[in-house]
Amino acid sequence: MALDLILWLFIFFSVIGLIGMNAYQLINLTDLEFDYINLYDSSSRINAIVIPEFVVQGAVCAVFLLTCHWFPFLIMAPITYYHVRLYRKRAHLLDVTEIFSLIPGEKKYRLIKLGFYVSIFLITIYRLVVAAVIALIHEDGPDGVIFESGIY
Repeated sequence: MALDLILWLFIFFSVIGLIGMNAYQLINLTDLEFDYINLYDSSSRINAIVIPEFVVQGAVCAVFLLTCHWFPFLIMAPITYYHVRLYRKRAHLLDVTEIFSLIPGEKKYRLIKLGFYVSIFLITIYRLVVAAVIALIHEDGPDGVIFESGIY
């Protein structure tokens, strides 16, 4: 039971990282849209985060598959497939010369992913709480007693 709790803690922090990376990309696109940052800095910052995001998201999906958590795996599989497809077509990085024409589409894509990651985060919080409660309930003492009290 403690392994399930450790699994959900790992997923919890991974999803927080995914939300943070996606929010960082959205902030950079918004700064570029309002001309607070130049083209090269914005695209290099976003491109530096794309591969780690894909790796973390793929790792989370693989962990769900390996631990037989089918519902979260089936939710994560389509976006993992989409990330693999983007990477294989070499379409995962932003081009400095075309970034201005792509800003609305890129913002929409990242907002959809952010909503997706927030929904996964809510599922993860629920499962983390359930795993913690189960781990606390099943934590037996040396005599097999769950809770010891002085009253017999």
